[in-house]
Amino acid sequence: MANRINKIAKTAPEALKILWKDKVLFKSKNVKEIIAALEKRGYNFTDKNLMMALKSAKFLTRKGNAKNYSYVQKYPFIEEDNNDKKS
Repeated sequence: MANRINKIAKTAPEALKILWKDKVLFKSKNVKEIIAALEKRGYNFTDKNLMMALKSAKFLTRKGNAKNYSYVQKYPFIEEDNNDKKS
């Protein structure tokens, strides 16, 4: 049995953060590839929810044109230091 507990995302933005943390978005991915990566992990968000999450994700850059967008991380994921939050 594994002692590791995986975080479950209940919203599309949370699921995108998991993909970012897992380095899935290290290279540019189109929407179909992102949907496939989410489905592989058991997530099935509506198109509207996913598109809104992609558009508002501050850690992603969108490239391409309206019918052929791709998304890539702006910077690598780094765990937040709990000491920084104590201010």
